Amino acid sequence: MLSDRQKAVLKLIVEEFVRTAEPVGSRTLSKLLVFSPATIRNEMADLEEDGYLEKTHSSSGRVPSEKGYHYYVETLMKEDDTAIDLKIIDDLFKEGPRSRETLIEESMKLLSELTNYTTLALGPQARFATVKKIDLVPLYDNTGLLIVITNQGHLENKQVHMPLGTHIEDAKQVVNILNDLLKDVPISQVSEKLHYEIETKNVEALLNYNESILEAFLEAFTQFTESKFYLSGQSNMLYQPEFSDLDRVRELMKFFEKNEVLKLVEHSDSNGMTVRIGHENQVQAMQDCSVIMVPYDVSSSEKGTIAVVGPTRMEYRKVIPLLKYIASHLSKLSK
Repeated sequence: MLSDRQKAVLKLIVEEFVRTAEPVGSRTLSKLLVFSPATIRNEMADLEEDGYLEKTHSSSGRVPSEKGYHYYVETLMKEDDTAIDLKIIDDLFKEGPRSRETLIEESMKLLSELTNYTTLALGPQARFATVKKIDLVPLYDNTGLLIVITNQGHLENKQVHMPLGTHIEDAKQVVNILNDLLKDVPISQVSEKLHYEIETKNVEALLNYNESILEAFLEAFTQFTESKFYLSGQSNMLYQPEFSDLDRVRELMKFFEKNEVLKLVEHSDSNGMTVRIGHENQVQAMQDCSVIMVPYDVSSSEKGTIAVVGPTRMEYRKVIPLLKYIASHLSKLSK
């Protein structure tokens, strides 16, 4: 357990490093604390030994470790919503009637501008639902609307384009087979399930139909697994000192592609804030980053997620209250 003096030293080191991006030495701290430089050096050495601080090779100063950042966020930090006039957020949600999607997109852009970090929002993810019923509604020519009803009562739909010469009755026969095969299967596992059944020839009837019909359905199911999401401020990371290396920037920008971004929230806490710092982000490109996620209500039974992605040297005390405030506004849209 940290002493009050160690807590004061750690808190200041985190906040000074966030502000300057430079390792913090005892001389700097002695100007801000009533303790002598020698006392501060001893406390810094103990904090380093306990894993809260790290020493860089280029300086005698210290920087927070991932453990130190977590202790700061969970114990030492005082949220600072006075750093931003929250009225600007209130005004955004008061500006005339707009759709939920528009408000989410605009709020993510505003959050990115206010924090200078990357922001994203995701709606409820279809991939965690299971299949209850599948139907196909003919539209025109070789196009139909594939409808999937999930266990959550959602209706997912996607236009599918059948190969030329396909008879709609053949396509409907495939749908009937899929209904038997996929009932209660998680949408995220549909593609894997179908490939397995076909490769092992467990469903001979499917092999009697044009392979392109199956491919059209598989493509539709793949798209069902991807939530709508909004991403803003990717280029903000280019201005962080931690990402001056071009290869690291390329790796990070590649991660922000749609299929990768979804991995950020796969294991977030839908009931409260989730903070992942550094190597807690399993993807290599994100191991110099922090991700803060806060859920918002989409309906009485569903939640979405908004998040901020920045360096581990993030302004946590400013970002966290902003995220919570915007999430509370988004939740009100469901009422």
